[in-house]
Formats: sequence, structure tokens, C-alpha cells
Amino acid sequence: VQLQASGGGLVQAGGSLRLSCAASGGTISTYNMAWFRQGPGKEREFVGGIRWTGINIGYKDSVKGRFTISRDIAKTTGYLHMNSLKPEDTAVYYCAAQRWYSSSSSYTGGYNYWGQGTQVTVSS
Repeated sequence: VQLQASGGGLVQAGGSLRLSCAASGGTISTYNMAWFRQGPGKEREFVGGIRWTGINIGYKDSVKGRFTISRDIAKTTGYLHMNSLKPEDTAVYYCAAQRWYSSSSSYTGGYNYWGQGTQVTVSS
């Protein structure tokens, strides 16, 4: 499975961005997808995820109500819709995929496949 993240950029606080994660290889339509981020000097953290059935895995508390994860009908592309962006959202954002949902689905260790990351910078 190969993942390609895109859509990052520079945006002012309060603005919006939509990140995309294009997936290929394997039966990706039955994989769960998630977004993680890693800010400067910080560990990679879970932002949110969605199971292949469309059920949300959950969101990081600080992004609830502002970020939404979705997938296209063919389930080959995942999206992270980010609204009301804040400077603290600045990070490299990574998409990830896993075959089976588990108690590790909110942790980096639960995912076998990773995209290359896309930089999101929010200016104040």
C-alpha cells in the first residue's frame, strides 16, 4: 500500500485547508485511514481517523469541531478538512493506513503504512 499526502501550505489563523491522502496498492478500500501530525520538537500525535466502513475512529480533543475526516466513495482517497486553524496546528501532517482496527488505532504503532507528510503552517 502506498500513500501520498498533499494539500499542505501556509495559511493565516482562522483559515482553512483540505489535505488529501491518495492511496494505491492492495485492497485499500478496506483499510482504515488516519491522520497524524508532528510539530517542531514534538512527538507524532494522532489527529483523527476513519474506518473503512465510514465510522470515525475519533479525533484529538484540540481539533474536535474544527477538523473533519472523510473518504471518497471508492475509499481510495482520504481527506482532512481543517477549519478555524490555529498557530498551534502548525506541523507536518501524515496520513496512515491500517488493515485491522484495534486498540492501537489512535497510536502510530497501530499503522503499517505511511505517507510522506505535508507541511501545514498557520501564521498568527
